[in-house]
Amino acid sequence: MNVTKELFNDNYSKRIVQKKESPCTVWFTGLSGSGKSTLAKELEKELLNLGLRTYILDGDNVRKGINNDLSFTARDRSENIRRIAEIAALFLDAGVVVIVACISPYKKDRDVAKSIIGENNFIEVHVNAPLEVCELRDVKGLYKKARKGEIKNFTGITAPYEIPTCPSIEINTDSVSIHDSVHEVLKYLKKHLVDSSMFSIDTLGDNIED
Repeated sequence: MNVTKELFNDNYSKRIVQKKESPCTVWFTGLSGSGKSTLAKELEKELLNLGLRTYILDGDNVRKGINNDLSFTARDRSENIRRIAEIAALFLDAGVVVIVACISPYKKDRDVAKSIIGENNFIEVHVNAPLEVCELRDVKGLYKKARKGEIKNFTGITAPYEIPTCPSIEINTDSVSIHDSVHEVLKYLKKHLVDSSMFSIDTLGDNIED
């Protein structure tokens, strides 16, 4: 392939200095119905209130657009995650905090996403809820259809979900409120990213209690 990557590190650094912030990707992974999209929306609100630029890449939304040619086979799921990670990396380069809400069931695919985005920029959040709880929250009726065989390769029913063994954060949404869940993510951002200049102290400051 006659393609050579152009490097624009100087521009990236200037963007970060101008905005007095540095980006990262918060990657929510979990079963359908675990609460990924809900947490993503609430986290975005809090980050916007703190003056940070953010963008949500939701699994369903992305599949309606750039990934609408992909199915739910293991191979296509891998490509789905790869593309989302590449998009997140572009936003990251623009200085945006990217919030990804995607089932991303396979560890190898999440590892690929981490390698594309960069380990220091990748915050894996396991949104953990028991399968039975997710089924009770099944507002779209997807689990029922999967149980009836109307949906193939459905994660948790006819396709596996590989639980993260060492996520940055694990949130049990069956026992922790949305408010407290988002608070945990914000605390992590302050504690682990301020010292590495991922966020300025002035940005997060005293708005987040330890």
